[in-house]
Amino acid sequence: MSRIGKKPIQVPKEVTIKVTGDALEVQGPKGTLVTPVMPGISFKLEEGVLTAESHGNEKRLSAYHGLCRSLAANAVEGVMRGFTKELAIEGIGYKAEVKGKELVLNLGFSHPVHFPIPEGITISAEKNVNLTISGIDRQKVGQVAADIRNFRPPDCYKGKGIRYRGEIVRKKVGKAAVGTGG
Repeated sequence: MSRIGKKPIQVPKEVTIKVTGDALEVQGPKGTLVTPVMPGISFKLEEGVLTAESHGNEKRLSAYHGLCRSLAANAVEGVMRGFTKELAIEGIGYKAEVKGKELVLNLGFSHPVHFPIPEGITISAEKNVNLTISGIDRQKVGQVAADIRNFRPPDCYKGKGIRYRGEIVRKKVGKAAVGTGG
């Protein structure tokens, strides 16, 4: 059995969970999420505690057991508090701006980069260099942050680009001036 899968999930009073055969519907103050349930895994809700159960001892089922439990826990936390990712933009002339349903990035290219903001995600730009991405679906928030970072990842020589807040970029030493013994 999976160690992660055995852990019970405490469900707050504001959250309602509907357990069906192949999905778990979680409703809370911030919205509704539907989480898939793998075959061979079932959920049981008793007295505000949600538990995942595996039906069998296969290695594959043990992995799915932990996965399904983690997805359910993320859904409960997402509809209660939500998730955020923060990005920092570094570089002279690099900036970001939210215009309606679109994020416009100036990243040193000959043209601005237009990124459409997906449904369920909110992006705010503070001082044109700090981006905050938030939403209730953890996977979607992380994927949007990774997509934005991918437009201009941090450069290993100067450190310019888009990075996660708190990410440390190790800089390489550039070409050293070599004396021509001539």
